[in-house]
Amino acid sequence: MQEIKLINTLQNDLSFSESSIKKLKTYVSMLLDANKDHNYIGKSTELDIWSRHILDCAQIIKFIDIDKDKNISDLGSGAGLPGVILSIFGENYKFHVKLYEKSPIKRRFLEKVREKLNINFDIFNNVYEEDNFNELIVCRAFKKIEELIKISREMIKKDHKFIILKGKNAEKEINRVSLNSNYRYKLESSMTDKKSKILIIEVKK
Repeated sequence: MQEIKLINTLQNDLSFSESSIKKLKTYVSMLLDANKDHNYIGKSTELDIWSRHILDCAQIIKFIDIDKDKNISDLGSGAGLPGVILSIFGENYKFHVKLYEKSPIKRRFLEKVREKLNINFDIFNNVYEEDNFNELIVCRAFKKIEELIKISREMIKKDHKFIILKGKNAEKEINRVSLNSNYRYKLESSMTDKKSKILIIEVKK
């Protein structure tokens, strides 16, 4: 019952198509199967996967300008959260998504997902070896904000925007960071957890 309700939310509130929902179901099945041998998601969250992982990642779409933000980098993608979700949604909008994941095991899983679902995304090994990030950067459970700002300052030479899924300490964490005047941020409420936040940082270079 909960799965049906959450799928309706994905379709009605976030505009996922029928074909995208079908691919999400296949992805969920692959993720749960792979999670038997690898800890891609917490075992305690498996029964609530559609809320804790799929919708939690999909809500990023609310903060994307789908006519402008075509190129997306997902830092620390893990098993594809949120990069695979955005790739599935973005088929109808011609998103180009780069997934950065250092684990060879997880990268192999991402390759299987890409082939099985027939979706187009790129897979990279290490964010610190890349100097061609896209203008929109998303991440979930990747690094502390300080590290992301360091990447922003030292490695990204063009205007860009971060959309970061954070927990209840998001405001405290961002307030500890020294930001120049070319950094602007705002906090948005999460659809899946009233204590969690989505941190959006816009950067002018």
